[in-house]
Amino acid sequence: MASRGLPPGSGLRSLQMRERPGAKGGGLEEKSRIIAIFNTNPEVLELVRDSLQQAGYQAVIAHIDDLKRGRLDMIQFVEEHKPDVIVYDVAPPYDTNWTFLRLMRNSKVMQGRAFVVTTTNKRALEELIGPNDVVELLCKPYDLQQIVDACTAAFEKQIKAKTKTA
Repeated sequence: MASRGLPPGSGLRSLQMRERPGAKGGGLEEKSRIIAIFNTNPEVLELVRDSLQQAGYQAVIAHIDDLKRGRLDMIQFVEEHKPDVIVYDVAPPYDTNWTFLRLMRNSKVMQGRAFVVTTTNKRALEELIGPNDVVELLCKPYDLQQIVDACTAAFEKQIKAKTKTA
């Protein structure tokens, strides 16, 4: 289902909201947890989305090339969907996609949002940026569970940070 205000064929799909058992609304730990998935591979977008939905998350997806080329307005996408966590895949060419991620992270609309970074070749990315906590994603069940676990940890970290500031 295409979102309102975005061009047809933009590669965006909004997904139905799933209530977590016992969710009553309110704080981050109680509201529906929203994750945006940015990837260059449509099949991987679907696999990651399905895994996160099965874990009880609401997921919205966008193709990275649509964001980079302006076919999909990243600011409008984030303002509309308000994701708490963003899963971003750094694909080859690693230097270009890592730079895009850094620019995206520094934009005003991304402030306060957690990022889970994935790649299909962690060693090649480490040669460029050094040791990191990127999740290597080869679309195996173990990899997909690592993404779910990393998103859960990102939410828990946000809850703790917001609790300390409240």
